[in-house]
Amino acid sequence: MANHDLILGQSHNLGLRQNQQLALGHDHSLDLVQDHDLDLRQAHEHHLGLEHEHELDLGHPHDDEMGLGQSQNDEGEAVHNYGHGNDLGIDQKPEHGDHELALTVQNHELALSENNELVVSENQELDDNLQLTMDQDQEMSLEHAQGLTIEESQLIVHSPVIQARTLSIAPNYELAVGQEFPDVFSCRRALRDTAIALHFEMQTIKSDKTRFTAKCASEGCPWRIHAAKLPGVPTFTIRTIHESHTCGGISHLGHQQASVQWVANSVERQLKENPNYKPKEILEEIHRVHGITLSYKQAWRGKERIMAAMRGSFEEGYRLLPQYCDQVKRTNPGSISSVYGNPMDNCFQRLFISFQASIYGFLNACRPLLGLDRTFLKSKYLGTLFLATGFDGDGALFPLAFGVVDEENEENWMWFLSELHSLLEINTENMPRLTILSDRQKGIIDGVEANFPTAFHGFCMRHLSESFRKEFNNTMLVNLLWEAAHALTVIEFEAKILEIEEISQDAAYWIRRIPPRLWATAYFEGTRFGHLTANIVESMNTWILEASGLPIIQMMECIRRQLMTWFNERRETSMQWTSILVPSAERRVAEALERARTYQVLRANEAEFEVISHEGTNIVDIRNRCCLCRGWQLYGLPCAHAVAALLSCRQNVHRFTESCFTVATYRKTYSQTIHPIPDKSLWTELSEGDPNSNKAIEVVINPTPNPFDHLVVQERSESEQKIVVV
Repeated sequence: MANHDLILGQSHNLGLRQNQQLALGHDHSLDLVQDHDLDLRQAHEHHLGLEHEHELDLGHPHDDEMGLGQSQNDEGEAVHNYGHGNDLGIDQKPEHGDHELALTVQNHELALSENNELVVSENQELDDNLQLTMDQDQEMSLEHAQGLTIEESQLIVHSPVIQARTLSIAPNYELAVGQEFPDVFSCRRALRDTAIALHFEMQTIKSDKTRFTAKCASEGCPWRIHAAKLPGVPTFTIRTIHESHTCGGISHLGHQQASVQWVANSVERQLKENPNYKPKEILEEIHRVHGITLSYKQAWRGKERIMAAMRGSFEEGYRLLPQYCDQVKRTNPGSISSVYGNPMDNCFQRLFISFQASIYGFLNACRPLLGLDRTFLKSKYLGTLFLATGFDGDGALFPLAFGVVDEENEENWMWFLSELHSLLEINTENMPRLTILSDRQKGIIDGVEANFPTAFHGFCMRHLSESFRKEFNNTMLVNLLWEAAHALTVIEFEAKILEIEEISQDAAYWIRRIPPRLWATAYFEGTRFGHLTANIVESMNTWILEASGLPIIQMMECIRRQLMTWFNERRETSMQWTSILVPSAERRVAEALERARTYQVLRANEAEFEVISHEGTNIVDIRNRCCLCRGWQLYGLPCAHAVAALLSCRQNVHRFTESCFTVATYRKTYSQTIHPIPDKSLWTELSEGDPNSNKAIEVVINPTPNPFDHLVVQERSESEQKIVVV
């Protein structure tokens, strides 16, 4: 490389002006062509070469382009230039060879193309320390803020910064007679991209399978182009290009050629990397790169077009629901999966899904406690997702069933709870006496009373405290409300209510209007095991909200995958436990043991004990597993008084805990597997080979009309049709 070194010193400038030419001789030295000198500002001799990250690439014959930074994309858009039909740089043909000269400076390219255009390419934007500028004499320059030191001199080009629609470097979209494209679509796309990049608008005169003719949309501009198909092949070639533009380009910030498909193509890569890329961010990116201002609707539709190609459209999701329900039952035998449609127009109304693994785990190993919650869908056709969730022995959420409805109302809650009752009834001989927590809205109250008449139905304290906070907006009052809810005895509860009354009589009156048996631990008749809140949506907030914006099948698949992962992870984790009780229960028992050491125990008979502590005296009955403090009954684990009594008669404390807290039961909770569902492209083939496949899946479900699309809420028929029979 001795004769090919480009040495850049510390005080030399390389200036390339409009009438200058840079060429490589046959010996690959740096030549100065007649009247087109390379001004190094000092009379030093320099070699062509490369050090560090700055490479000089001597191309092969017919390599006409100099590229810096990025390679060409599928449409050959590797270099960028400014202007509307104008080129920056050197307009003379090179005298010596067709060699390629490349100078790479921090991902920027200084390039000489076939007709000696000087261009810079850097993936649509400039480095912070590198500016592309141009003065009135059309001097093109590169200025590096820190300098590039390569042995002797520094490459510096000076000039003021261009002010334009956007300071980004467009690809080299030059069009030439004879230029070929694989097909008519590629031809149209190339012409569209050129018009957008060079800021002029095209008007199509003729476009069919064999020819394409367009002209500049500006009145009086003579620019016109004609392309035609080559015989026997799909290739299109440019036949004629008439004149140059005289219009000066468009002055407004929009663009006729910036279609929804163009927007989709422009942001496809970003959306594949980040599906949460927002329409607002798309608008900002397109304006920054292309200098075009689009409407929010265009950006949204462009995103939806790409997302539909990636994950399927919202409409396809509803259409495939019957097949999806069939696949749920085929891959996870024993699961409940059904979809309901309006018999008048087959528009979606309801979907219910519960996996066999969840049903088995809840009935055989979970606490008899259910939380009901809902979250509104953020997808194109809206709707509401209902959730029924249990709790495992370690206190984690255990989703049992999911329902999707067109809207939240009393009728749909009644339906969901009816489906929930049916799945429990057909899977167990003895229906457990449930405790149910919810926000106790009318639809849920009526649904619980109709379907679970023996259940204890209480308030979820999260909903109750939020209503209380909105009414009084006093943190101290809210804290006292929670303390009252946690109070184990009636005396403690009433003391907290009096404290609230001292601060605000209105707040105390508001609380007393709600029966304490529905929310206060001291009065609650059911067994909550310390769970005062259902907290379902809030606890699953990290992923359930993201899923709520997906097409309906993708949303249900997101939920299924999360459950499948939870079951596997919790199953494997429990296999590492060596204790008798689950970790949270072991901690509570250990704390009780520590406190019990200071208690005095007096025995009345084989089952009854009097336990004396600094807090007072409590009576413990180990046969009925109860203590006067009510802690044992409420939490399902021996309280400190019970532990003291059990230790005094040398009983094993672990034997007096509820079975749901044991590791053996916990492993049973997650012993079943939620199985994967194959890709939708295989559903038809797999269903045809399955004799148990439901044949009623030919019915097509249409999306629920979005009321915001028509600005009216359409009344839905009360009648419904069950498309897939369980």
